[in-house]
Amino acid sequence: MSEIARKLLVGVAATGVCLSMFTGMAFAEEDKPTAELSVAALSQYVWRGFALSKDSVVVQPSATIGYKGFSFNLWGNMDTDLWNKDNGSNPSSWTETDLTMSYAWAMGPVSFSTGYIYYAVDNSANNTQELFLSATLDTLLKPTLKIYRDIDHFAGWYVTLGVAHSVPVTGELNLDLGAQVGYLAAAEASSYADPNDSSKAYGNFHDGVLSASMKIPVSKYIAVTPQLYYSFPLSSDAKDRLKADNLGSIVKNDADFVYGGVALSMAF
Repeated sequence: MSEIARKLLVGVAATGVCLSMFTGMAFAEEDKPTAELSVAALSQYVWRGFALSKDSVVVQPSATIGYKGFSFNLWGNMDTDLWNKDNGSNPSSWTETDLTMSYAWAMGPVSFSTGYIYYAVDNSANNTQELFLSATLDTLLKPTLKIYRDIDHFAGWYVTLGVAHSVPVTGELNLDLGAQVGYLAAAEASSYADPNDSSKAYGNFHDGVLSASMKIPVSKYIAVTPQLYYSFPLSSDAKDRLKADNLGSIVKNDADFVYGGVALSMAF
């Protein structure tokens, strides 16, 4: 059995343990399966503050199926102009494939989600796995707390707190605004080293993200969504960490990024 297959099996088992805790709860969703296909074209790939592409458009397809609170998602990233294509370290334009399995439910005004993510990075030993839990309060600005625990290559915690607000524009159009802050705490220096002492594990307020988007319906099932993001460090340590060579981050002289693009989606 390959290493990736072994890790996927471990992840499925871990997800099963998480989901078994909630099998006795009533489903809030209808008994109708759902599906969504989308593809986004963005000016840069930025993940948790790390720039994972440079001077190229990235194409990110996604497919999700859901049923009674359970969902399964496949997501990928294709870099149209690899920054390192000449040195042979990553000859494939397809750089990443992620698998997410999750379960969502509601208790009063709070919506919860829990699940498992497998990150498969092409031509890299950095494949890793995470478990996550999120909670959203149905009130003004819809505050959302998300907790991720990496259980593999980048062992540690990543916690985000975000808010969102929709501003009516006209007819069916709304301007969706969001803001999020993240805290990253590595379990050991081999995951993320402190930028001031490579023998210590990194832990600090890490990255912030401001976002704006507008979903424009084209038909009953199809929509186009322009989107814009601003990613920035939340501390001086984070700024140094984001500039360092980690996770394949390739923009070493900057830690602030403005990027965006458009997504085409089909939901039914």
